[in-house]
Amino acid sequence: MEKTKGNRDRKPGVDRPVNYILDASVFFSSFPVGPGSFTTPSVEGELEDLASKCRFDLLADQGMQVRAPNPLAVVNIREASRLSGDLPVLSETDIDLLALATELGGTIVTDDFAIQNVAIHLEIPVLPVHQRTAVKRTWKYRCPGCGRYYKDTGDCPVCGAAIKRKRR
Repeated sequence: MEKTKGNRDRKPGVDRPVNYILDASVFFSSFPVGPGSFTTPSVEGELEDLASKCRFDLLADQGMQVRAPNPLAVVNIREASRLSGDLPVLSETDIDLLALATELGGTIVTDDFAIQNVAIHLEIPVLPVHQRTAVKRTWKYRCPGCGRYYKDTGDCPVCGAAIKRKRR
């Protein structure tokens, strides 16, 4: 992809701009953001310090839009993240961001590896802020006490140990 004016990426022959879906990590940094930026109300709610709130306000004044995702998209993200094994570690905000990215066909800007992993599974483009890009993984859940495998975290019904998430 070639960079064009206004910090929008365009594929050759396509004149539709890329939408950027911003996670909270963007507001804690000086990551450059241009037109076509979106975030969710839940991200705004995560911002507690003055610097990140000021950055949020500045980007909103420059055209960033705050938008809630469609409830059906949220349901679809929950299922996709369950299949990848990331659902237990995703927050409601993370799910909202992924849902908004699927709705808008956007690129998620985040350092969160769980968000990145679900995005990679769904073929949603990812742009990290400061960290490396996550590697695609599917997680499994295993009891360290008796060795049995489960579909989710919690306590093992056989031996009572806490079920742990492991790489598949």
